[in-house]
Amino acid sequence: MDSKPDNSALDSRVMELEVRLTHLEDTIEVLNKTIIAQYGAIDLLELQVSQLEKKIKASQSSPVAHESEETPPPHY
Repeated sequence: MDSKPDNSALDSRVMELEVRLTHLEDTIEVLNKTIIAQYGAIDLLELQVSQLEKKIKASQSSPVAHESEETPPPHY
């Protein structure tokens, strides 16, 4: 009995592993591109939120009027 594995079976296994590795590398590349695109989208959204916050703060009037705009209290 020969204890060595059949060369064709070994070649087949190696080929299958190489195919799987290639698919994994492709998947990793797609995921990396997706992450890069998402970071770009997140950066843009953060900028837009910041601009909206500034606009909202600028458009809101303070409930407390400036001292020069206050009417004097009634004198008793």
